[in-house]
Amino acid sequence: MSRTITISPVTRIEGHAKITIQLDDAGTVVDARFHVNEFRGFEKFCEGRLMWEMGGITSRICGICPTSHLITSAKAGDAILAVEIPETAEKLRRLITLAQWIQSHTLSFFHLSSPDFLLGFDSDPARRNIFGLIDHDREFARRGIRLRKFGQEIIEVLGSRRIHTPWAVAGGVREPFDRSKRDYLLGWIPEARETARLALDTLKSIHTRFEHEIPNFGNFRSLHVGLVDREGGLEYYGGTLRVMDGAGNIIADRLDPKDYREHFGEATESWSYLKFPYYKPLGYQQGMYRVGPLARLNICDHIGTPLAELERKEFKAIAGDAGVVNNSFYFHYARLIELLFAVEQAELLLTDESILGTHVRSRAMINRDHGVGASEAPRGTLFHDYEVNQDGVLQKVDLVIATAQNNLAMNKTVQQLAMRYLDGTEISEGLLNRIEAGIRCFDPCLSCSTHAIGAMPLRVQLLGPGGRIIAERTR
Repeated sequence: MSRTITISPVTRIEGHAKITIQLDDAGTVVDARFHVNEFRGFEKFCEGRLMWEMGGITSRICGICPTSHLITSAKAGDAILAVEIPETAEKLRRLITLAQWIQSHTLSFFHLSSPDFLLGFDSDPARRNIFGLIDHDREFARRGIRLRKFGQEIIEVLGSRRIHTPWAVAGGVREPFDRSKRDYLLGWIPEARETARLALDTLKSIHTRFEHEIPNFGNFRSLHVGLVDREGGLEYYGGTLRVMDGAGNIIADRLDPKDYREHFGEATESWSYLKFPYYKPLGYQQGMYRVGPLARLNICDHIGTPLAELERKEFKAIAGDAGVVNNSFYFHYARLIELLFAVEQAELLLTDESILGTHVRSRAMINRDHGVGASEAPRGTLFHDYEVNQDGVLQKVDLVIATAQNNLAMNKTVQQLAMRYLDGTEISEGLLNRIEAGIRCFDPCLSCSTHAIGAMPLRVQLLGPGGRIIAERTR
């Protein structure tokens, strides 16, 4: 007989999701699915809008990473105008992209995931949240809040508001940077760098504690995809695409992001609004790939800042002879290395005098009917693809979101966790939280990926033969 158990507070992911777990006659898990069942349809209702409006519109897909949509939309606009933006404008765009990484990566680790690590996967769910974390270690929680504020401060100083700023536009940015504001932001750097190191040290300290848990959190081979610079280094704004397989072999390199459709397809399933991107040469399912911090650290040959590069080398040692880290749990580790890199790189940009230049926008009319923008959002590679008429009115819009690109891997992670922890009769609190924690490895942004709106519950259904509901729990 089915039963429903409601647990509060809501789960620590951004968006609305459901899990179904399929059992056979013997009570053994045979399948598990991560369903995303909210829809808002930005791709469709943007048709008929002016290309110039897209930064402001698409940044409202999400309140967590609006800057990533703003920058990627502006880059698609650059392509339609067929302009090279000024050097100062690119550096300012790079700076605000790093700010997005800082605030988002900090939120993911300090507020959403660290309660599991510091309080325990099986701790009281009423306490296993940011408030319980404050009770456990007030200074640690405070440092996380301050570091996230630093990222938001950069966004606000540049764009006049922290969320949904209209600052980046096709051709560059709206206004130059002020020296006094630059000096103000530089004053944050020592504290930000120290807190990023604190986060890394904290995460490393729990690896031994959870050494028996870690192998179950999405430990499988897949492709890894992301941007790299000309020398194969970690990239976040420009560069070209690299594809690495689960054995550490580079199977495609220097792919132009504007040609992404030639290399990646998007499948759909009737049970989810979240699309299933895949690498075309291997086909659907076999072409499963991961994007985001884990993929970026796997595919890059080096990181261009000294502290983060030392951490990257230590991270890669996990892989041993394989040369690639395939365990999704280590998204957290990679994310914090990127956090340290973002702070270091932000300091380099802030001390570059050319960032104070006054020429920040190239102006032109519509010169092409198609433009693709790509950048590395905190959760992975983001594509905005616009087709316009001669007046700049959108005829077609395709948004390929990082969380969607991780969809096949998230489903496989859920399946692996269900097979490891489910006893076939009951959905325990420990199982429920471990499934959530497996999803949180990817730091999914479901509002971005499905253009969804709504609350943030997680629903888990245990299905017997024939689809009969054996048990159900809802957060």
